[in-house]
Amino acid sequence: MKITVIGGGPGGLYFSILTKKAIPDCQIDVYERNKSDDSFGFGVVFSDETLSEFLTRDPQSYELIRKNFAYWDDLDVARDGEIVRITGNGFCGCSRKKLLQLLQQRCTEEGVNLHFEAEVNDLSKFSDSNIIVAADGIGSNIRTQFAKDFGTEVELKKNRFVWMGSTKPLDAFTYFFRNTPEGLIVAHTYQYEPGRSTWIFECSNETFEKLGFEVANEEDTVNKLQNIFKDELDGHGLITNKSHWRQFPHVTNEKWHTNNIVLLGDAKATAHYSIGSGTKLAMECAIGLSDAVVANQNDTAAAFEQYEKTRRNRVEMIQYAAKVSLDWFENMDRYNQHSFMQFAFGCMTRSKKVTYENLRIRDKSFTDKVLSNYNESIGNPDRQTPPAFTPIKLRDLEIQNRIAMASMGQYSAVDGVINDWHFIHYTTRALGGVGLITTEMTAVEPNGRITLGCAGIYNENQIVEWKRINDFIHKNTVSKTAIQLGHSGRKGAVAIPWKTLEMSQEEKWDLMSASSIPFNENSLTPKEMTTEDMDTITAYFVKATHNANDADFDMIELQAHHGFLLASFISPLTNKRQDEFGGNIENRLQFPLRVFKAMRAAFPDNKPMSVRLSASDWAENGITEADIIVTAKAFKAAGADIINVSTGNTVSNQNPQVGRMWQVPFSDAIRNTVHVPTITTGNIQDIDQINTIILNGKADMVALGRPLLLDPNFVRNMQAYENYQATDIPLQYQKGISYLYPYKASERKMIENMKKALKPESHK
Repeated sequence: MKITVIGGGPGGLYFSILTKKAIPDCQIDVYERNKSDDSFGFGVVFSDETLSEFLTRDPQSYELIRKNFAYWDDLDVARDGEIVRITGNGFCGCSRKKLLQLLQQRCTEEGVNLHFEAEVNDLSKFSDSNIIVAADGIGSNIRTQFAKDFGTEVELKKNRFVWMGSTKPLDAFTYFFRNTPEGLIVAHTYQYEPGRSTWIFECSNETFEKLGFEVANEEDTVNKLQNIFKDELDGHGLITNKSHWRQFPHVTNEKWHTNNIVLLGDAKATAHYSIGSGTKLAMECAIGLSDAVVANQNDTAAAFEQYEKTRRNRVEMIQYAAKVSLDWFENMDRYNQHSFMQFAFGCMTRSKKVTYENLRIRDKSFTDKVLSNYNESIGNPDRQTPPAFTPIKLRDLEIQNRIAMASMGQYSAVDGVINDWHFIHYTTRALGGVGLITTEMTAVEPNGRITLGCAGIYNENQIVEWKRINDFIHKNTVSKTAIQLGHSGRKGAVAIPWKTLEMSQEEKWDLMSASSIPFNENSLTPKEMTTEDMDTITAYFVKATHNANDADFDMIELQAHHGFLLASFISPLTNKRQDEFGGNIENRLQFPLRVFKAMRAAFPDNKPMSVRLSASDWAENGITEADIIVTAKAFKAAGADIINVSTGNTVSNQNPQVGRMWQVPFSDAIRNTVHVPTITTGNIQDIDQINTIILNGKADMVALGRPLLLDPNFVRNMQAYENYQATDIPLQYQKGISYLYPYKASERKMIENMKKALKPESHK
């Protein structure tokens, strides 16, 4: 077998070492454009997990690296002189130049042929190679030549960064944040050998321009940065090595191979330096590629398929985490408003891979400080109360905890009248300790229902049944209730979800919407609303508001999300009007705001109101972030006390990016830009995630849907897990405390021990 490797970086070299060891009679040639002792970086970072993998794969390389790395277990976050240390982080820094020399040494020992100052632009001279590995970096010439075959996409991210070094010694990986009149700048720093440390400076493009940085003017960059970070550098200077300002390129490829060419390292995929090192990812993928080649020596196609199959999911997970981490740094000016301890916690948990519980296991002293700071900020005298179980006050309404029941359609009403099913559904969750019980979407008129099974509050019978539920909840629990008032618009007159038969034509009713656009090919075409229709609908919402107050609801939430009637005005995908209610976002908001203001005027002033919005349509040309910020500001000005942030379901051809806590970033943007309380939702599964979200200041409440469907006692179980002594457990149920609390304490201990056991061994 003959293998040609284009690019003599760590990934290409490590692949060559492993493959040559496993297949001694194969010929491997590495072609590197630079000299053997050239290096255009300073340090690289490896985790304990990666070092363990190196140890099992090539002990000789591992020992060489281990003898030349600087190890640290601590991580510091500092902002303008304030600093906090977080322990329990196993990482090492190694000189990139030294790493290359060590890997080159191992290649020579194993019999790999190294060719330096060998620029490769034409692959035709390697026609006799069985495999060509393109490991030639972010700007890969080989990948560029075959970009269509690979399906290459390169997205330049917004922030600017520059890579430098210093003689400043550091005893921990440290994020130094510095405020300047022009904006916030961060230095990602770590020591990689005695007397040498890496300093990566990063800021927004706006700050970059305001400070007058020039891309390639190293002298000017050094002078300015040394002045800004003079306290952190402590008399030490900055060292440059082609240290030009750049924007991070997010590289992805639909395919990692074409013919006999396969991508490796940054040529294949990039991961932002804020979660570790591209070198780490490249060397881990080198292991995967080598394994595949060794296992399929006579079948190149099978080798490449195995490589992608075993590595793609892992790489995409790392890229996703890196992108989430990168997003935090792109928005660090937004988080700069937070207290220092909350800011530091946000920095530590930015990628979603690390949560409050992870950090508590690593360094309880840090999470205790974060928790105390949070409780102090909300005026809670118990400084160690878990965030999920702290109260929140909206106008005169005090809600006992930060967990809400999401609006979940039950489709079990008859003629809009709820029944015993609904009584059990809502009251059991209240008995289970949920702070805010939010009803399913409740129609303001018969034609505002989604299905024939949807609830309403437009007649006396409906008011009576809703009041029966509220009376029980208010008498037997401390939970509060909110009714979501809405109108289906163009998404009405459809079958109940679990019924196989569509509604008959006789059962359906006329629909209306902002514009005459059906939801999908099977939907009725709605009428475009006239101003007379708007008057009528506004009156329905006002009447429903009075009815909700008569039913003794504590709060009202206006449904303006998921493409229903009011939401159809807000999204440009569903509002194509040519009058004063169409066009720019201010025009599109006129009718929804009119409805909300009329409701606010009809509802007692001491009772709060919410509005639920879709912050993204997950479709091309849909609502923008700028639109949703304008929208949230307008509703806040109109009297909304809290915004329930949702996304999607506006159009049938949406493409949402679903995952853990996937809608939280939209709540974050609204809360920390508009400065209005928010509720978030979206695949939030446990108390750890809830605590992490609230401590980060990304939402004020978390709404749970599916977790509460089969577990009405979710909150009680989580209170026991956190050993939080709830005072609202009904007397009839209190004997269960002696069983549940010890059981959950044992469960938590087992989980924590498991996490500790799974933590990679230290390589210090």
